[in-house]
Amino acid sequence: MTSRLRLAAITKQISSAASKTQSKTLASMSHTQSAACCNTPAVVSTGYHEKGQYITVDGMKTYTTGPSSASQGILVVYDIFGFFSQTLQGADLLAHSDKDHQYKVFMPDFFDGEPADISWYPPQTEEHGKKLGEFFQTKAAPPKTVARVKSAMEELKSTNPGIRDWGVVGYCWGGKIVNLVSGSDTVFKAAAACHPAMVDPNDAPQVTIPMCMIPSMDEDESEVSQYESKLTVPKEIEWYKDQIHGFMAARADLEDEKVRAAYEKAYRTLLNFFHKYL
Repeated sequence: MTSRLRLAAITKQISSAASKTQSKTLASMSHTQSAACCNTPAVVSTGYHEKGQYITVDGMKTYTTGPSSASQGILVVYDIFGFFSQTLQGADLLAHSDKDHQYKVFMPDFFDGEPADISWYPPQTEEHGKKLGEFFQTKAAPPKTVARVKSAMEELKSTNPGIRDWGVVGYCWGGKIVNLVSGSDTVFKAAAACHPAMVDPNDAPQVTIPMCMIPSMDEDESEVSQYESKLTVPKEIEWYKDQIHGFMAARADLEDEKVRAAYEKAYRTLLNFFHKYL
């Protein structure tokens, strides 16, 4: 079986497992664009040293970056690999790229120090597939994370009263979580899903805030198209059909010039989107 077919198979397995868990648990439950944000700081290929610090939010180790004076905040829902250098650098880019429009960014450790092993994905063996399936049903079950997002946001809003508007961005698995926390009871004003996993067109009608989606070559074009057509809110969809799933987060090979350029461009897209809708 080819790598692409294995990827499709495990994604289908993960989506099925997550949907079953989700259905049981969730049943009850203008700024103009800034020119400055078009010039992001140089992206570091290797040996990146993050600019922020770690705090505790709702019992979770949380990476935070950006000025304490910021009046707008962004919650980051990482991918299944947790605090990876490329994802931390992305958080710093969101926080600091535009000196005239900075954000306070928070990235909680929803997996409590036990993320998935990056060697499992894309799954090359039956064992890898099994471990990924188990991880998505336990550690990464979407309903569990949705509840933790809501709890974390209650604390963040209380401890950061100067932040008046909140956005949320998720990578891969985090993109699914973003969709599930963007409904009628959301605390967020704008949301973004980067190379999202488990794209479900049925999630789209529930979204009540502006949505940005950045799909990669590994997302299903038909599912994304159906999802887009069902959104009833302001939307921006920007495809990167020459980049792999994860190119903005843990799986970004920033030593590859083409990947680094796409990474930088995609973060400018995020910044422009949040500048516009937060």
